[in-house]
Amino acid sequence: MADAPAAKPSSDRDLASIAEARRLARAARVAQAQLAELPQDRIDAIVDAMAAAVTPQVEALARMAVDETGFGVYADKITKNRFAAERVYEFIRPMRTVGVLRRDEARKIIEIAEPFGVVAAIVPSTNPTSTAIYKILIALKARCAIVISPHPSAAGCISRTAEIMAAAAAQAGAPAGVIGWMTTVTLEGTQELMRQREVAVILATGGLGLVRAAYSAGKPAYGVGPGNAPCYVHQTADVAKAARDILLGKSFDNGLLCSSPNSIVADRAIDVALRAALTANGGHFLSAADAQALAAVLVTPQRLPNPTLVGKTALEIARIVGLSVPQGTRALIAELSGVGREHPLSIEKLCPVLSYFVVDDWRAGCERCKEILRYGGMGHTMSVHATDDQVILEFGLHKPAFRIVVNTPTTHGSVGLTTGLDPALTLGCGGYGGNITSDNISPMHLLNIKRVAYELRPASAPAAPSPVQGSPMSDTGSSLRPAVPERVRTLDAATLSSRIDGFLASRGITKDAAVVVGTERALPAPPPGPPPPLEVENTGPAVDFVCEDDVRQALKAGRRIRLAPRAIVTPAARELGDTHAVFLGDPDGQDVTRLS
Repeated sequence: MADAPAAKPSSDRDLASIAEARRLARAARVAQAQLAELPQDRIDAIVDAMAAAVTPQVEALARMAVDETGFGVYADKITKNRFAAERVYEFIRPMRTVGVLRRDEARKIIEIAEPFGVVAAIVPSTNPTSTAIYKILIALKARCAIVISPHPSAAGCISRTAEIMAAAAAQAGAPAGVIGWMTTVTLEGTQELMRQREVAVILATGGLGLVRAAYSAGKPAYGVGPGNAPCYVHQTADVAKAARDILLGKSFDNGLLCSSPNSIVADRAIDVALRAALTANGGHFLSAADAQALAAVLVTPQRLPNPTLVGKTALEIARIVGLSVPQGTRALIAELSGVGREHPLSIEKLCPVLSYFVVDDWRAGCERCKEILRYGGMGHTMSVHATDDQVILEFGLHKPAFRIVVNTPTTHGSVGLTTGLDPALTLGCGGYGGNITSDNISPMHLLNIKRVAYELRPASAPAAPSPVQGSPMSDTGSSLRPAVPERVRTLDAATLSSRIDGFLASRGITKDAAVVVGTERALPAPPPGPPPPLEVENTGPAVDFVCEDDVRQALKAGRRIRLAPRAIVTPAARELGDTHAVFLGDPDGQDVTRLS
């Protein structure tokens, strides 16, 4: 048998990934210009075609996701895929995203939709195909081209999803390159994609490190932080329903969604009843020793869930850890006395493991939920199970979570499956979570709004100043004006021009270097006719910074500019230099975003 070909060195793979990111971003930018000009009916036809094409494939894509990643539950992944392909589609279908959105007759304002631009979409391994379907739909509905960077461990199923939707979009008349996806995926390639100047906005779903990288890429970004959702059960709750909801949400796709329940906070008055209801529905309470053994395997020294247990069933986790649990166990439950580093199982767990706390009343429950959210879930989601509307309102007023769902599973309620929230699979965590928005992300977040505003109140000229007693005034004509010294009023144009030239010369500015326009300095236009031939030999040393004046002087002298690695080139200089092919060096290696 012939030897298997040797794997490429990681550096070669990184270079290939970076080159692919650049190519896809360029193609998307070309497609973006064409997509932005399409009318609403053409955009809707493209979105209709993509949804119609991917809906029959939701089961096959769910099977691919489970087989490739080893995460989650096949049936639940079908539900998530169908939610994205049908529920999200139905929600965005009537949205107007082209032309005039609104007319405010009272304020005389017309609002006009403008697409944000090329979207760089980071898609995770935990919810790969459903997230890809959702992001492609909302991007193209907003007339934004999209380039997807899939998680390496889910690249196959994410790529297949993109292929299906791209083919349908092309059939419906979408420009070539409007949907792109990376096939050689590395961290360096993903970072390069996010930094590309053709990319206008980033949709990042993934680990905390990746979300931070998205925010540091120098582009507007919608990132999603960890969830660690607490579920508070008040003494007025329907205890049986609360138990069913919490376990349904925790076992759904084996707890992979960030809004999955992670902790139960129970009033002491219903503690016994809630434990019985949880046990009856497949919850298994661990002994202190078993909880300690589970924590030792599940929680890494970095206070993150062990990837070996992420997305596994409760029975698989028990077997790996060496615990004895009843058949039919849907979630492992560990009672804790506190939150933080000394209590490892209080983190976001991404698998069917719940922490359990008992509190004296809703005020103590309120504080405990705050502690849990502060330990890795700020701004995300929590649930309240109660029938006391005043208690529910108190939680709404004071909890640092932007989705507080009532009497429903956090998993289903947060994404709008069982509530009236906007259907979405990217959930903003607002200022609490370091995100730019607290909304469920929709096509509206990928639009900029132009406003045409008519005058409502005529602007009035400033009133003439009142005469100041004792100041010299001129009484020429019918109005009073400040008297002007004779030497200024009689200064001729030639003398004034000479004085200006002398002043500029004292600052090192000659007539050849600048033309005075009002009070600003403007560079002279290039001489008429084609520029002289540029000489490669006549370049000089590599430079670190290039402005528009540098390019004009090079054109005038017939020479090229050699760029140093990572040189800073102003946008105006780049546009002029690219037009006349004045730069030597790789233009894509230069950075026009570091001017601040």
